[in-house]
Amino acid sequence: MCKPSDMASKNTISSLLLMALLLSCSGMISAARLLEEAAPKEEYPHPAPELPKPELPPHPTVPELPKPELPPHPAVPELPKPELPHPVVPELPKPDLPHPTVPEMPKPEVPAHPAVPELPKPEVPAHPTVPEFPKAEVPAHPTVPELPKPEAPHYPAVPELPKPELPPHPTEPELPKPEVPAHPAVPELPPHPTVPELPHPDVPEVPKHELPPKPETHYPVPETKT
Repeated sequence: MCKPSDMASKNTISSLLLMALLLSCSGMISAARLLEEAAPKEEYPHPAPELPKPELPPHPTVPELPKPELPPHPAVPELPKPELPHPVVPELPKPDLPHPTVPEMPKPEVPAHPAVPELPKPEVPAHPTVPEFPKAEVPAHPTVPELPKPEAPHYPAVPELPKPELPPHPTEPELPKPEVPAHPAVPELPPHPTVPELPHPDVPEVPKHELPPKPETHYPVPETKT
């Protein structure tokens, strides 16, 4: 079991340590504020002077190249067209096929329609006569007496009130227009040099080769069986 005197001594030691920590923290904060206030403010340096723009040398001129001379195309000789013999197809005799005779079929005899006997017409009974009933007498509408019109009450006359005078609108003073500084003059750049156009070489046309015509193929006619 711990004594109450030991507990009290431990509490006092912890409280003293807390007080010391708080005092040290407050002292550090006050010292940092003093250092910030005592530090001299940095002054910005003067603006840098404008440097002159470097002058670029002019672009070199490109010399014109001579046109290359191409040798003439060799002449291509014309080839003779080959003559192909057409094969002769012999004519085959047409076979004589006998046409079959279709026998005539006898027409079937259709029986006559049976005679339908006439049925006697049924006698319709005559309509019964409806007796006439006497008309009921309708009583006349009662006359409604005219009621006198109610007189509307007289309201008192409302006096006209004078119009209130409004104060005049305040005049706004004209403000002077702010002076806008003029835009700085932009120096003109030198024009671009002209580049000469190079000549395009003439490409010769290649002659088209003509192909020989295709031979006509005649298929043999199949023989018919008799």
